[in-house]
Amino acid sequence: MRHNKITIFALLVLAAVTLCCGCVERTLTINTEPSGALVTLNDEQIGTTPVTVAFNWYGDYNVRITKPGYETLKTHRKLEAPWYDSFPFDFFALLNPERKVDSYEWSFELNRKQEISREELIRQSEELKKQLY
Repeated sequence: MRHNKITIFALLVLAAVTLCCGCVERTLTINTEPSGALVTLNDEQIGTTPVTVAFNWYGDYNVRITKPGYETLKTHRKLEAPWYDSFPFDFFALLNPERKVDSYEWSFELNRKQEISREELIRQSEELKKQLY
């Protein structure tokens, strides 16, 4: 009988902790100048800028941004985890009943493509050809 009361009490405490636990909402907003560029994070297209996406993990992200008339931007960025998302603080942060929002924003500037004329391309190829001989 005593064993059942302890088990029931433990289950009630576990249920209470689970129900009153706070959540962490993580969002990343990506802006570009000019806007309207297609953004790909870790080989997954997430939309055109400005775009906000939810994420589940911190760490390195491969970023690829494309827009017609502009050079493709390939880089990586790192999302650093806040102090309360590391052991042992993460357990206590979950006990906080308030909803926590982690919002990050990255901004990128795109460069216009430099159009090269046919004549300039031929001239450059001739110069390279001379360097080979």
